[in-house]
Amino acid sequence: MAKKSMNEKLKNLKAEKEGDALPDEQKIIITDGDDRGGTWAGIAEEIDIDPKDQPKPTPKKNRRGGKALQAELEAAKEAAEGNKEKYTRLLSEFDNMRARNEKENAEMSDRGSMETLKKILPVIDNLERALETVPEDEKGAFEEGVEKIYKQLMDTLADIGVQPMNAVGKEFDPTYHNAVIHEEDENQGENLVVEEMQKGYMYKDQVLRHSMVKVVN
Repeated sequence: MAKKSMNEKLKNLKAEKEGDALPDEQKIIITDGDDRGGTWAGIAEEIDIDPKDQPKPTPKKNRRGGKALQAELEAAKEAAEGNKEKYTRLLSEFDNMRARNEKENAEMSDRGSMETLKKILPVIDNLERALETVPEDEKGAFEEGVEKIYKQLMDTLADIGVQPMNAVGKEFDPTYHNAVIHEEDENQGENLVVEEMQKGYMYKDQVLRHSMVKVVN
């Protein structure tokens, strides 16, 4: 029995020496209030906090309550709506300005095209007169070649928006026609174009050249 007691003492002494060799942060033993061994825990540093250094509660007068937050939220919403309205108005103005610029550019381009086309129309008139002077039974390869060139020219003009008015048989309209001769004819309708002295042409929806016509009644 004495031998067993001596072994226990040796073990306890050895355990105490091992405990002395551990770092300071590992020497704390947590127990449940009895003498049995507990759990080793490590503490790197102990800090004592002065009560005067502890955080103090925010005074009630400085606190933002629910009403204040709601007011701030409403103000932010109103500002956002105002900015949205300004952005929408500026975007609409920009779209209108862009559309206006595109329209003005298109009109300027059409005016330039019309000035050029007006100079071509007399050439077409002379080409038509030359073809009309040759009887059908006397037309040869040369005349047929000229007719093909004339047709190609008219097709090209049609592709860019130039069309003859073909005023004969239509009611006289000063918007498109320029009456150079007036006659009475009981067999014809009233205010009727019976002859086109010079062809009129349209460029898209604009008058390129008025028709010079003879009107009856």
